Amino acid sequence: MTSDSAPRTRHLRIHHDRGHVVLELHGEIDLLAAAEITPLLDTLTSDPAPQVVIDLRCVEFFDCSGLRLLYRARRRVEDRGGRLHLVCTHPLTLRMVRLTGLSRLLPPSATLEEALNRPKAASDRS
Repeated sequence: MTSDSAPRTRHLRIHHDRGHVVLELHGEIDLLAAAEITPLLDTLTSDPAPQVVIDLRCVEFFDCSGLRLLYRARRRVEDRGGRLHLVCTHPLTLRMVRLTGLSRLLPPSATLEEALNRPKAASDRS
């Protein structure tokens, strides 16, 4: 069952689906957007064993600030014994995720459904 909440920033919509917190990023994820998102990301990944999906399908621009957000989320979720999944379909964003090696740690799913059905993220194996 999906539970929606109001957008928290212009770059982030948060909702819950099947026990996961889904962070849906929107627009241009740059230094300013990351500064808006980071405090919410930290709050949402502070519980024990958080189950998180970061959905980048609505992202139009994604720079190293966005990559730092993903690495931060991964570290926080992993440190608390949770699971993090990534949804990404934009070719340029996928390229950045692959070139940096992040795709080995967080294999991107093409759909939210696929991410929610994934039993474990690669980060669970490290």
